[in-house]
Amino acid sequence: MQLPPKSSARTGSTPASPFITASLPGVTALAALNPRTGTAESGSGLQPVPEEGVDILAVAMTPAPAGSGREDADEAANPVPQPRRGAVEAAVRYGVDVAARARSAKVTGRAGEILVIEPPRDAADLPGKLIYVGAGDESPAALRRAGAALARATMGARRIRGSVVDGLDPDRQEAFLEGFLLGGYRPPRAGITDAPAPIAASLELTGLDEAAAARAAVTARAVWTARDLTNTPAGTATPDWIAEQARSIAGNSGLTVRVRAEDELRAEGFGGLLAVGSGSEHPPRLVEVVYQPDGGEAPHVVLVGKGITFDSGGISLKPRDAMMTMKTDMAGAAAVLAVTEAAAALKLPVKVTAVLALAENAIGAASYRPADVVTTYNGTTVEVGNTDAEGRMVLADALAYAAAELAPDVLVDVATLTGAAALGLGMHHAALFGNTPELLARLEAAGQNSGDAVWQLPLVADYGYVLDSDIADVSHIAPVQAKFGAGAIVAALFLERFTGGVPWAHIDIAGPSRATKDSRELTKGATGFGVRLLLSYLAGLGRTAR
Repeated sequence: MQLPPKSSARTGSTPASPFITASLPGVTALAALNPRTGTAESGSGLQPVPEEGVDILAVAMTPAPAGSGREDADEAANPVPQPRRGAVEAAVRYGVDVAARARSAKVTGRAGEILVIEPPRDAADLPGKLIYVGAGDESPAALRRAGAALARATMGARRIRGSVVDGLDPDRQEAFLEGFLLGGYRPPRAGITDAPAPIAASLELTGLDEAAAARAAVTARAVWTARDLTNTPAGTATPDWIAEQARSIAGNSGLTVRVRAEDELRAEGFGGLLAVGSGSEHPPRLVEVVYQPDGGEAPHVVLVGKGITFDSGGISLKPRDAMMTMKTDMAGAAAVLAVTEAAAALKLPVKVTAVLALAENAIGAASYRPADVVTTYNGTTVEVGNTDAEGRMVLADALAYAAAELAPDVLVDVATLTGAAALGLGMHHAALFGNTPELLARLEAAGQNSGDAVWQLPLVADYGYVLDSDIADVSHIAPVQAKFGAGAIVAALFLERFTGGVPWAHIDIAGPSRATKDSRELTKGATGFGVRLLLSYLAGLGRTAR
């Protein structure tokens, strides 16, 4: 079998990716069920005929109300879950005592619990499975977990029909569907063996609000895009390849795009980006993608993403184990690109510009070195303390450029920047810094609403002295001998120097950008963290701007 040419600046080629990506399922809104009888207002509802090809029915259950009476100790320890709309009628059709089955399996209706019922052997007219899904307290977080659990329990199915969201308000319906779509994600894959079963081909939900379904689909598609880009190995996902994906996305979405190659970066003074990319055969790129809404004046939000397509650490080489996940060091760039595409799809009344600072931090004869002095876009000179702190170098250029040339009302950067943030906050919260309390409050609220949680950390101005340099305007890390700590704060203080006084927030996603296993709506590998956060923030900003 002939292999494709190697992607290289020398050959001038960017071969097609050998990795196959999955597709989102079709989602259909059906007529609501009568809350008293469980029958559909129109159509077959949860009583499909075989010709419709429904292979799985799904209904919801919730925990028994707190303080409800218990007849014995066993029931008190294992309370019977409460059926939601359509669940009782489905149990009758399958001829099953769901309460007994749930008690036997110790299923109580907690969010994400699954109880599978098989049809009687002589019931050829029934779908092959009836699944009871625990919806917990039916909060958005619980419903995302329920949706993800249903997706994982039905991988490979042809058509699922359910009433899980029937009777819920649109925001909670959107949360369930978002969880389903995100929980069923599969990463891009290459090879000749059979791939794992994909997400179900079709999901039909009674009582589903079509606008909620549309929003959930756009959000999920954006997260899938970010995950796909981030999960693609660095041998394919070079700076130029990512730039080509940005061009394709922009062309399909009516966005404007500009890609600066190495010569332009040098001519315009992007010294930080060039220094980081100097050791790689794949030169750096700066990508700018713009969504301009229709109508009059709109607030302008510039999103800057760190896009290190692979981080070896450079001359300050990483250990092998630390290098294994470094194809995902461009998660920030993937997130801001996906958000801009989604903002256009949602027609948000906010101008959004994504700036992707793309480089591969490799080792080569031309690599930048510790103790080098690099001149960044705004003229600030930076003493390099460690070539493995490359993210702040590319962000320095991108932030300075955005502040000086793009006239942003708000500037937000997203980056897998510091191990200190992951060490301090773990794998489920991003560290949030900024210079404007109102902006930080909006992002915290967006994190709570979206499921992409952030935790604000202080920008301690008194720590700034640790970045003093004898030979340049600033050092980009604290000296090792200082044993200073506070690595995430020090990195944020460095970035603040390049924001030009614009309202600015820095989101350090080093912890939540990757997952080691499937959990809730997250999947193993790249999580797409930041996409839902920023879309929620932009939607809120758009509402206040109207």
